[in-house]
Amino acid sequence: MKTIGLIGGMSWESTASYYRLMNQGVRSRLGGLHSARICLYSVDFAEIEVLQRTHKWQEAAAILMDAAGRLESAGADYLLICTNTMHKVFAEVQASITIPVVHIVDATAKQLKQDGITKVGLLGTRFTMEDAFYKDRMQQDHGIDVLVPDQTQRDLIHEIIYQELCLGEIKDTSREQYLNVIQSLYAQGAEAIILGCTEIALLVQPQHTTIPLYDTTAIHANDAVDMALE
Repeated sequence: MKTIGLIGGMSWESTASYYRLMNQGVRSRLGGLHSARICLYSVDFAEIEVLQRTHKWQEAAAILMDAAGRLESAGADYLLICTNTMHKVFAEVQASITIPVVHIVDATAKQLKQDGITKVGLLGTRFTMEDAFYKDRMQQDHGIDVLVPDQTQRDLIHEIIYQELCLGEIKDTSREQYLNVIQSLYAQGAEAIILGCTEIALLVQPQHTTIPLYDTTAIHANDAVDMALE
């Protein structure tokens, strides 16, 4: 079994989901007392959030590059960045180490294509929904069209992520607001919705809507388990 390296803590609420899902995945395939071999480096998200908000992406990249180097030295065979947003600095992190970094968009796109999905709605942080790094990779590398909410909806989604979900607060009123945005994207032609922030699945789950949801946390974690057991 290979050793999975995780750069976590962004936020630790969703990193806990990664840890749980990977161990469940290994146990379900190997049975008994088997669990995943994992090296975890967890950053201080308060530092990262300030750098995101002030657009100091190279400084944020340096923190993740340092974490990646430590994980490689600790024996990880490959890495996951346990957040959609920080894939904005994926290229810098990958260039700083010799082991592979598993891109969350590639893992998600693989599942979408297997299911025949060609147009999706994207929920995530403001950076994920508005910047090119995520949408362009999905559209240009994988041929999947991406719809994003309007400005007011993007602001709402972003605030709920940082002010509630990253703090472990799950509110029914916020879920209803997210479901309204999901319905709006579906009405615009989205065949499915990408939960493109690793915390969103804490709030919105398949039982809450008939519209197909793609949980990037679960997909990313499952891809890592596949690689571990190859």
